[in-house]
Amino acid sequence: MATNPSMAMLSKVLEQQMLQTTEIVEQHLDTEIEKFEKMDAEELEKLREKRLESMKKAQHQKQEWLSKGHGEYKEIPSEKDFFQEVKESKNVVCHFYRDTTFRCKIVDKHLAILAKKHIETKFIKLNAEKAPFLSERLRIKVIPTMVLVKDGKAKDHIVGFDDLGCTDNFTTEALEWRLGCAAIINYSGNLMEPPFQLQRRSGCITKMEKRAIRGKSNDSDSDDD
Repeated sequence: MATNPSMAMLSKVLEQQMLQTTEIVEQHLDTEIEKFEKMDAEELEKLREKRLESMKKAQHQKQEWLSKGHGEYKEIPSEKDFFQEVKESKNVVCHFYRDTTFRCKIVDKHLAILAKKHIETKFIKLNAEKAPFLSERLRIKVIPTMVLVKDGKAKDHIVGFDDLGCTDNFTTEALEWRLGCAAIINYSGNLMEPPFQLQRRSGCITKMEKRAIRGKSNDSDSDDD
């Protein structure tokens, strides 16, 4: 079977690009290794001290987060407490729930896991029935709703499970990905590849995808419901 000339040319171009990329990476590594090898004892000591200082700062930051309640998923008793919590921390995820809504228990399970993993973010929950002012101000119409707060301002909402594959059986990784899309946690995965495929098979288009289609950002303090 004859090879398609266009495909052969495309393959050759891609191969050439990969070779060029590999060469660039190798050159960069060679430069770094050469720079390291040329360092004298004094320069190596300065580098070591710089890394130690960086580690100390990271540890200090971790202790500061823990002192503010990061690292655990906790319930706050009132609206007044909400304002204090978001004032203290740069990134906050607040789950507005009701005792009678069973899907809130699902959210609780995943947030408890993520709170321990992402101590850079504070994870809290608040009974929506005890927070009528906030519920109205944040336009919370569906329970459960997670409000994502950055620098004291509500930047995004996760309403129900539409953004999580349209299923009660979504994974912790799916919620972690969604929080990463809002830059409310330090996400190390690929934001362009959701860790679920259910919405494509079922024909459900998530709000995240709708926003991308419309060309809108995720920084919204209202929901679409």
